[in-house]
Amino acid sequence: MNYILFDPPLTRDNLLPLTYTRPVSEIRIGILKIHEKWERFLQSGISWFTQPYLSGKFPAEYGDSNLMINGSVLPDDQLLEKIHSLKLGQALYAEEKLIAVKLDRQAAESFDPGKNADAQIIEYGEGLLSVEFPWDIFGQNGEALQADFELLTQGRNSEKISKTNTLLGDGKIFIEEGARIEGASLNTSSGPIYIGRNAEIMEGSLVRGPFALCDNSTLKLGTKIYGPTCIGPHCKVGGELNNSILFGYSNKAHDGFLGNSVIGEWCNIGADSNISNLKNNYATVRLWNYREEKFIPSGLIFCGLIMGDHSKCGINTMFNTGTVVGVNANIFGSGFPRNFIPSFSWGGAGGFTTYQLNKAFEVAEEVMDRRDIEFDTVEKNILSEVFSMTEKYRT
Repeated sequence: MNYILFDPPLTRDNLLPLTYTRPVSEIRIGILKIHEKWERFLQSGISWFTQPYLSGKFPAEYGDSNLMINGSVLPDDQLLEKIHSLKLGQALYAEEKLIAVKLDRQAAESFDPGKNADAQIIEYGEGLLSVEFPWDIFGQNGEALQADFELLTQGRNSEKISKTNTLLGDGKIFIEEGARIEGASLNTSSGPIYIGRNAEIMEGSLVRGPFALCDNSTLKLGTKIYGPTCIGPHCKVGGELNNSILFGYSNKAHDGFLGNSVIGEWCNIGADSNISNLKNNYATVRLWNYREEKFIPSGLIFCGLIMGDHSKCGINTMFNTGTVVGVNANIFGSGFPRNFIPSFSWGGAGGFTTYQLNKAFEVAEEVMDRRDIEFDTVEKNILSEVFSMTEKYRT
């Protein structure tokens, strides 16, 4: 069987700017990316049915028999069983949402996820965990983190934890090989704590689960973590975090607060920057939505910052509640910048100019080289396409 995770078009648009640079299934929620969860459940590799400009990095591979699976949906055993029971020409729906369809090669190659599948419909009446809007990522992170913890640690033994640490609660802690933790307080009363390979928690850090620190990431001295929070791989984090996700390769290395937020890859939050996650009048937070091209209600009182890949802010930056920052923006200066900052914007509260593509490329190349990752033609083509697609928002 060949497995392909597809981007549902409306969901993909609702998840912008995070999905400007990745398929929906590349979103990290819990500990793993969505596609990594599916690979473990399916015990098989997957490919992606996504936007044409992303396909150079995330290609689709077709077989004689293909299971096309909605990339916004998180797997579980019950759903997996139902999907595997599908016959050729059958589609699984949850109400009006296409979950999966089984197609031959010809039908898969001409598949249009924006139209109802030309297939026999099978209704799925059970509950689903899925990501539809950016705030779902931190809103459902606790449930996803608990599920990933069980998936990753079942039948395995944790590395031993140093006696210099203070352990609170009767929950689970799992430490991968090469991780270092000294002089920290780890509280599992509210959920498990997972520490990835070669990750480090420095002394004086206070961690309350559910929490995941992925491979090669660091909590710096005296960091304060409130769960459910996930720090993706190759990140450096300090200060105070609450219910937030860093996808990976991003830094918030110094003091300052980040709460109810989602930060993409290759981002940097400057020292003493703070994000408001609650309005002074306790009103419901509205966020910019690219599909509607206007601010829409999130239904949440607590909502902080959504930041696309390669964006950065200078020291002492202040973000209003429910700020959306696009891809490759550079924000600096005093005062509160507006709460929708388009991709490739350069400036702050005093106004923005265009962050020119060649300058953005220079920074991206330098930043990625520090992690021994090449900023190649494929990456340049993706960012060039995003630059063109988002021009109207900078005028």
